[in-house]
Amino acid sequence: MLNEVKSAQAEQVQARRALGSYQHARRMVLAVLVLVMFVALLFGQSAFPPESVPHETIEMVGILLIFLGIVGRLWSTLYIGGRKSSEVVTGGPYSITRNPLYVFSSMAAAGVGAQMGSITATVGFAVICAAAFHVVILREEKFLKEALGTPFQAYVARVPRFFPKLSLYQEGDTGSFKPRLLRTTLLDGLVFLVALPFFELIDGAQQSGILPVLFRFP
Repeated sequence: MLNEVKSAQAEQVQARRALGSYQHARRMVLAVLVLVMFVALLFGQSAFPPESVPHETIEMVGILLIFLGIVGRLWSTLYIGGRKSSEVVTGGPYSITRNPLYVFSSMAAAGVGAQMGSITATVGFAVICAAAFHVVILREEKFLKEALGTPFQAYVARVPRFFPKLSLYQEGDTGSFKPRLLRTTLLDGLVFLVALPFFELIDGAQQSGILPVLFRFP
């Protein structure tokens, strides 16, 4: 009996370490993506004139996408709340997609691209972000299939990996709320929001000729 308890405890420790490594990988991917986006914003510009209606409209839509991305990440954290390696979470955003944190991160990335006033940059940033997270998703799924077994496999068969299926929505249970995790997610998401003033500075520097424009996005 004692050996079984020790074995269970060892498995839990191993699961937490594995999950921690995936979360670290997720943050590293997010940091690299933000850096790539910043470089693109630094030397790229929209083909639309800066004060034109299309340019301004795309920028405003982008700000909305960034806010939705941050709020969506917080919503997802309320449900997952440290339960990812211990049970299958199927409520709220997890009832319509298996990876809502990555979906909302890609949405925020689209918002960052939209700050260039370019449709191509908006879509391109979202696709690059989703593609980068796809590698992390595959690693996580392999771990969760081993850790959670049949319940997770049933969840995989029912809920799409990435693109949400709204008809599947169920409120579900948020479980035990952990403010620390919510705070961490908020700080991660604020990277997108805090960058907004820098985008305006970059735009002004490009218009004044201080920064060279090396490429343009339609």
